[in-house]
Amino acid sequence: MKPKTKKEKKLKRIHQKSILFNKKEMNAIENYCKKYKIKNRSKFMREAIISTILKKLEDDYPSLFEDQPGLFSQPKNKY
Repeated sequence: MKPKTKKEKKLKRIHQKSILFNKKEMNAIENYCKKYKIKNRSKFMREAIISTILKKLEDDYPSLFEDQPGLFSQPKNKY
């Protein structure tokens, strides 16, 4: 077996979290996984959580021109 690279060592998952679901939430997850033939639920949940976090961080990232009107934008009505 070859030795692990630095990148592989950095990406090793060493932190554990537990999530509790009620019956309705668990049924929804089970039905979704069954419908879309998801076998690895840990991977599915990890990807769902991380993609949600990354999207939120991207949406919240400050923009240099966020509040400035564009060249062709209409003035906002204050009423």
